[in-house]
This record gives sequence, structure tokens and C-alpha cells, in this order.
Amino acid sequence: MLLEITTTHPPATDLGYLLHKNPAKCQTFDGSFGKVHVFYPEATTDRCTVAMLLDVDPVDMVRGRAGARSGGLMDQYVNDRPYVASSFLSVAIAQVFGTALQGRCKDRPDLAATPIPLEATICVLPCRGGEEFLRRLFEPLGYAVTARGTELDETFPQWGPSPYFTVTLAQTTTLAQLLTHLYVLVPVLDNGKHYYVGDAEVEKLLAKGGDWLSGHPERETIVRRYLKYRPSLARDALTRLAEEDQLPGIEAQEADEAEPPAADPAEEFVSLNEQRLGAVLAALRASGAKRVLDLGCGEGNLIRELLKDRQFEQIVGLDVSIRSLEIATDRLRLDRLPAHQKDRVKLLHGSLMYRDKRLEGFDAAAVVEVIEHLDPPRLAAFERVLFQCARPGAIVLTTVNRDYNALFESLPAGAFRHKDHRFEWTRSEFQAWAQAVAGRFGYSVRFLPIGPEDPKLGPPTQMGVFARE
Repeated sequence: MLLEITTTHPPATDLGYLLHKNPAKCQTFDGSFGKVHVFYPEATTDRCTVAMLLDVDPVDMVRGRAGARSGGLMDQYVNDRPYVASSFLSVAIAQVFGTALQGRCKDRPDLAATPIPLEATICVLPCRGGEEFLRRLFEPLGYAVTARGTELDETFPQWGPSPYFTVTLAQTTTLAQLLTHLYVLVPVLDNGKHYYVGDAEVEKLLAKGGDWLSGHPERETIVRRYLKYRPSLARDALTRLAEEDQLPGIEAQEADEAEPPAADPAEEFVSLNEQRLGAVLAALRASGAKRVLDLGCGEGNLIRELLKDRQFEQIVGLDVSIRSLEIATDRLRLDRLPAHQKDRVKLLHGSLMYRDKRLEGFDAAAVVEVIEHLDPPRLAAFERVLFQCARPGAIVLTTVNRDYNALFESLPAGAFRHKDHRFEWTRSEFQAWAQAVAGRFGYSVRFLPIGPEDPKLGPPTQMGVFARE
């Protein structure tokens, strides 16, 4: 099977830096299923093409080293596995182009994050579902799709067309995004995998598809095929994708910072996020906490501040958005931190809707501008997860103050500050909720304002500090 990736972004030979493969060399790598050859048929400053050729050993497949296929003796030896793009290609991408798949490039970091014109050609690709299904998978992701089919046998045209196509996908995108789409969708088109599918495959799917799969119109089909129709795994993956859709991480937090300007001077509004982080940090310090959770950590703004204070010996950030966690990893430069600093921080993927034993035993937890993104019926689950199951010694929780919205001149009456907010509480509503939760789960609570405080309408942000009794 052959995969070719071409770019015309000058100098095109920088594709070699992105892939960590020298265009002047032909390289061969050992895989669990055979050999992977990487070479460049064309490498000029105007146009560069890298080719990945998989040489699958069918005898090893039968012997079981790469996972034997079920079926009769003839089926074991006579099949399409050595010749078509399948899950073998996904494994090869992860093994040979792993750094590019993760979007990392030491020599050209800016280029790795820059959309460039890319064209991927796969020869040949099984399309179980035909060309129409192929287009339903890739066109919603922005690709121009060209598919050239073949007959089952030219000498017997009455047999009709085969399910195999030579496919070209073209788009201006990042190389990491292209490889990610191929990694997930090629096995979906083939509708099969050569290895056991278990819980680890759910994590792989969410890690690679977290930032685009939740909004894909064929989401359910992709999930079920990728997980080989394992009902429990598919339900788990679809539930977690739905949670990610409903509880945005960094995207929602960034949008909150873009609220309409208030009647106060612009510089006061711009500093609201700094005031919020400062107030949360002060409350965490005052609690005496050493082990801290940042729930809904987004891009890690609060974690960055916590790292500056030696009081906090262990810092764990959790977010439902895998993309947010990737951004946090990059912006916190976790891979470059000294060992004693790196050991203090851990980022987790998870949801605040389900009990998670990883969150238990902490001194304090911060929940900054998160709850307003939850559907009201889900608040009860959130309350149990945080106040009853995780049960940290202190909880610092902030949310917007709806009373203050009247001072935002460009915000229509009754509208929320951000389109993803499911509700916004007045001061009295927030305090009533917080006091009820505190009483039910054995906490006390006090309230503090954040930001410029209006004599009648209060502050733009309100904060509750809970202490376990």
C-alpha cells in the first residue's frame, strides 16, 4: 500500500523537517507487520512529495505476529491486506511519523502549526460504503476529494466495480491535522482492524478526534466502525464526545474573556481575567493547600500561576477537551520544565459528570468560570462528583454575575455573555445554590466579589469559597 503526501509551500523541502525524514535519504523501518519504506520521489523548493510504502508480510500475518485473520486456510493467505490501506497504515503513521502526528517540530515549530497546501494520495483504499461514504467522511473536514475506482476484473466487466479506489485529498491545513484524519478514517473506510479493540482504542480515538469528531455529521458511524462495533466502547466514546461538545474547555474560557466592554474604561475590563486569577490564587493560598485541582483547566492559565508558588507541591489540571489539554501542554512547556517542576504538574482528560477516583484526596479545587457551561439538569451530577466524591478540603468556584450584565451596553437585555452559557446566575441565585450545596455536603461557604463593583449591581464575577467542616 502506498501513501504520498505533497506540498507546494515554499520551500517545499521543509516537509522533511516536519516529518523528521531527510529528503535525500531512503529509509526503512521495521513494523510489527513487515517493513515501512519512506522516500521522496520529488524534492524541490517548489514541490516536495514524500512516499510511505508498506510491505506487509502475509506469512507473518498468518503466524499471528501481526494478528492472524479468522477464516479458512485459503482466506488466511488469499486476501487484500498486503495491498490496501488499512489499520496497518494507521500504525505505520503513528510509528514512523509520530512526531509529525503530534504536531511537533523542533526545527520548524511555527511551520508545524501553520496551515499549508497539502495533497495526500492513497493507493489503494478500500471504501466499504462506496465513494459516497468516502466523501461523507472527508468533505465535511474541508477536503477536496478525488476518487478513481476500478473494476473487479477488466476481463469480466459484468462483475461490476470493486470497492477499491485511488483517492486524493487536498486541503490547506496543518500536516498534523491531515495525518490525524488519515489515522482515524482509513480504518473506518476499511471497516476493520488487524488488532484487538479494547478500552485503549477509545482513548486513542478521543485523543486523535477530540477537536473535530464531536461535530462531524458521521460521528456515530465513525465511532462504531473505528471500535469494530463494540457496543459498550461505542457508547462510552459517544457519551464522552457529547460531554466535550457541551462542556468546552479553552474555547469557552477564551470566549468569556471577549465579553462586550462594560461602561467602565476598557483597561479595567481587560484586566478582569487577571483579577479573577489573582483572587482564586489568593483564596487557594489562604486555604493552606499543597495539593490542588484545577477543574476545567483550559489552556492552563491558573496552573501557570500556581507553578510560580512553591506552596503548591502537586497541581492537577482536568479538562473535557483534549485539544485544550494539548494547548496547555504546549503553553506550559511541560516537556521543557526542569524535572522538579515537571513532577509537580499533571494534566488529565476527564468529565465533571462522572466520579473519578483520580480527583480524590486533594487539599483544594478551583472551578473557574465552568459551571455556567453545564446544562442545569447536570448540576446535580456535578455537585456529587465534586462535593461528595472528590471532596477536597477547600473549593474555590467562580461564575459570572448576571446582575452586572445591565452595564454591558452592547449586550441585549436577557442575553447571556457567551453563546455557550446554559445559564447565568444573579448574586442571590448563586448564593442560594452555594449555601444549599454547602449544607447538603458538609461545607461552609463565604462570598467574595471579583472586578470593579457597582454599588447596586455588584461585581462582574462572583466567587464562592467553600471549606469542608
